[in-house]
This record gives sequence, structure tokens and C-alpha cells, in this order.
Amino acid sequence: MMTFQGKTAFITGASRGIGRAIALKLASEGANIIIAAKSVEENPKLGGTIYSVAAEIEAMGAKALAVPCDIRFEEQITAAVEQTVSVFGGIDILVNNASAISLTPTEKTEPKRYDLMHDINVRGTFFVSRTCIPYLRKGRNPHILNLSPPLNLDPKWFGGHLAYTISKYGMSMVAMGLAEELKGDRIAANALWPQTTIATAAVMNLLGGEMLMKMSRKPEILGDAAFHILKRPSGTCTGNLFIDEEVLAEEGVTNLSHYSVVPGAQLYTDLFL
Repeated sequence: MMTFQGKTAFITGASRGIGRAIALKLASEGANIIIAAKSVEENPKLGGTIYSVAAEIEAMGAKALAVPCDIRFEEQITAAVEQTVSVFGGIDILVNNASAISLTPTEKTEPKRYDLMHDINVRGTFFVSRTCIPYLRKGRNPHILNLSPPLNLDPKWFGGHLAYTISKYGMSMVAMGLAEELKGDRIAANALWPQTTIATAAVMNLLGGEMLMKMSRKPEILGDAAFHILKRPSGTCTGNLFIDEEVLAEEGVTNLSHYSVVPGAQLYTDLFL
């Protein structure tokens, strides 16, 4: 029996990268997957659309629903969740993966870029969670999982990219707040973050290009880590800020070499660690 057979997972930003990896992993375990993202047409620099990921999932024999959704807008969130419930009957898992990034110092952070990060990372995560809670309350072993870093108030994490740090810490604070608020409903809320950089479009286009890609791990490590978190009992596995390596180690997985983009290459530690 597959672990997530018949469960429904709503995943934001699942048209590529980490969101796609989590979607494919849960689909391989029998979950119905909602790919909620803005990408309806492929951008050559980014790759992937909600429809291409849905096709991958359906080719595996699982069920997928591609839903255009910009989580900055409540009406689109509501429509996506209502469509999910009308098709699959409910929601068991929410993965808040959608995120915007700009690693700029304060004087070079324009208001529109600041607003974009906070509208997607913090506000979007908050309101997607808010909209899904009534359905998660009825779900089987319900989990909320945010892709956001551990909270550390050391000034060095703020100095280089204040606006981005605030927005990502905001996602982690949403997870911690929901863990406390929803513990009576046995709805788990946790965050997950990688130990190393992950080979995504953001790393290629915004952070370090080809060199950093070669020092990174594949998104599949986060798909596997998310799988192990989401199968744990929601009543007790909540309020954690997980690191992918630590989750896998707890499951007895210590050889992580197959996750490296270039086997044996030196790995680059993620910017929040």
C-alpha cells in the first residue's frame, strides 16, 4: 500500500524546482496533487508549467489538477481551493512552496520588489493556509509544510538581504504560529529548508550560475525529506523547523551522494545556514 494513497496535496509553486520534486514524490506514493502556480506558459529561463507537471504525474498513474493561481490574490486562492475540493473532496496536505527572492541590500531594494516578496512569501502563505484550514481540519493526518528556513536572530542573516530575510522568516513564523494555534485540531505545521543550495532556476539565474549549480544538490532531496515529514503523525510532529539532511538522517538515510548534481563535488551550504 502506498503511503499517501487517496490523500490530496495542495502545493503552491509546483510548476518547477522544489515544488515539482515534492509533487512527484507524493504522487509516486499515491497522492492526488494540485499544482497551484502562475506558470501557464513556459519561460525558457525557468522551464515547466502547471500543465507539464500535471502531465508528468498522470504519466505515473496518479491524479493531478493544474490550477492557475497567483497567491497574491485572495479570490484566486479561494477559487483554487474550491476547485480542489470539488474534484477531490477535501485537502489533507498543504505545501507552501511558492516564493519570490531578491538578495539585495536595503538601498537597492525597490518597493515593488519588497512588496512582491512579502505578498508571496508571507501574505500568500498566510492566506493559502487560512483558506485550507477548514478542509485540513477534516483531513487524514493533516499537515502544513512551509519551505522556509530556521529562525536565527544573528544579525549576519539580515545584513546582506534584509527584505528577503524578513519575508522568509515570516513564512517560518507562520508555520510556528499555526502549529500552536491548530494543535487542538491535530493539524501539523512545520517548515523545511535545505542544508545546501539546490539546483533550481533561482540558483542558476539569480545566485551563482553554472558554478553554483555544480555545487548544489538536486531538488529531489527535499521531495524525499518532505515525504518523511508528511507521513509522521500530525498530532505530534508539529512546530519544527526541519533541515533536509537531519530529516533523512532520522530515517536512517546518511549516504546523500546520489542527490549531488555533480557526484563528489564540494557542496555549497545554503545562505541561511
